[in-house]
Amino acid sequence: MVLRIHFTAEDLLGTRFADGPAPLLELELAVAMRRRRDPDPAFARRHRSLAAPAARAIAPLNELVPATGAGPFFLDPLSAGLEDGLELVRRATRTAVRGELDRICRNGLPVTPLLRGLAHEDRQAWQQLERSLRAAHTALVDPVWPQLRAGFDTDLAWRGQVQREQGLRGMLAGLYPGSRWLGSTLEIAVAKQVEVRLEGGGVLLLPSAQWTGEPLCGPLPDGSLLLLYPALTPLPHLYLAERAPAPGADPDEPVAALLGRTRSAVLRLTLREPTTGQLARELGISPASASEHARALRRAGLVTTARAGRAVRHSCTPLGHRLIAAAGTPARQA
Repeated sequence: MVLRIHFTAEDLLGTRFADGPAPLLELELAVAMRRRRDPDPAFARRHRSLAAPAARAIAPLNELVPATGAGPFFLDPLSAGLEDGLELVRRATRTAVRGELDRICRNGLPVTPLLRGLAHEDRQAWQQLERSLRAAHTALVDPVWPQLRAGFDTDLAWRGQVQREQGLRGMLAGLYPGSRWLGSTLEIAVAKQVEVRLEGGGVLLLPSAQWTGEPLCGPLPDGSLLLLYPALTPLPHLYLAERAPAPGADPDEPVAALLGRTRSAVLRLTLREPTTGQLARELGISPASASEHARALRRAGLVTTARAGRAVRHSCTPLGHRLIAAAGTPARQA
């Protein structure tokens, strides 16, 4: 299956990045990550540590947000702050609310009393929703907002470097592994077949350190398309990178600032084409953790993985070599 985005020249000229992470959109993605059956282990550990009262307060959002992250558009407007976002939620039209609730139910979410109340403009249902949004934001977004901002900023810095080297089309194709251009159409591998024809409004790009799923897209009020994709470095590793340097990693090294210290060390070790076990032994981490880091780097297009007998070897890609070289360290075989 594939998401096909049909660009015109005007759409390419109108492609730009968001100003920063959006509070309610990050909240919706955090709820979706809690619902996924196979989340990143680091995310799972963080979510298991959530206090019981906070988990109960968040529960109503589980009725609105599927594990795919494709919740109702009225629930996650782009805004600079929480209060601005909540005001946009309150101002959603009855037509928009009913249409979006109908969509998420057609896609598998059950019809619940809360959804019926929202659709019929029941005051108590809307008050319950706002209380849940506030509580969930306090529990899931506020504590990690600096890391979300850091993930956004470092991703933009990396995409800017890729665009300087490969142009806008190359940068767009590199947002998600396996993406490619067919003429003026960008194809992105996703779970469903989707066709999007842009009409001159362009694309607003939004990286999220909160999200590790496939890219998500949806229309914006100004006629452009929002394209959300996983940031280069996921939230848990941004959080941990502030606390524990990887063995042999330089905390001031530019690649470490972009990827996190452990992941930067993994990337450099792939110059030797190590196995997963060798990565784990070299860095003093578990094989599962080494495999997870290599997988994330592979998704970013920095590493390739190939089976060699019973072992799995990881190699640095040309893009990975250029990242290391741009940081000022020769990309030589160790």
